[in-house]
Amino acid sequence: QVQLVESGGGLVQAGGSLRLSCAASGSISSSNAMGWYRQAPGKQRGLVAAITSGHFANYADSVKGRFTITRDNAKNMVYLQMHSTKPEDTAVYYCNVGVYDSGTYYSFDYWGQGTQVTVSS
Repeated sequence: QVQLVESGGGLVQAGGSLRLSCAASGSISSSNAMGWYRQAPGKQRGLVAAITSGHFANYADSVKGRFTITRDNAKNMVYLQMHSTKPEDTAVYYCNVGVYDSGTYYSFDYWGQGTQVTVSS
């Protein structure tokens, strides 16, 4: 079992910044990849960013250049720094544990409660 606890969400004005944190515990290895997903009302959950244990990161096109994913392997923490936020970034953000295979991130079915991010225009 893996437990994931997200924090750091809130209300931010468009153009502002926010930093999300996720604490992972349980049956997790530092070799696992980790990712951030988001789900807006009426939309499917989608991958925002993912990072390997070696700190190689991939991003959705919609957040490239604005968001940065980092991790602390010693603490089993993953972070999402959000800059230049837009109203379309409004969503519940979830962190996730998974693996990379041939350059593609695959999520395990472990989810936290999520953290709400609301960007006002």
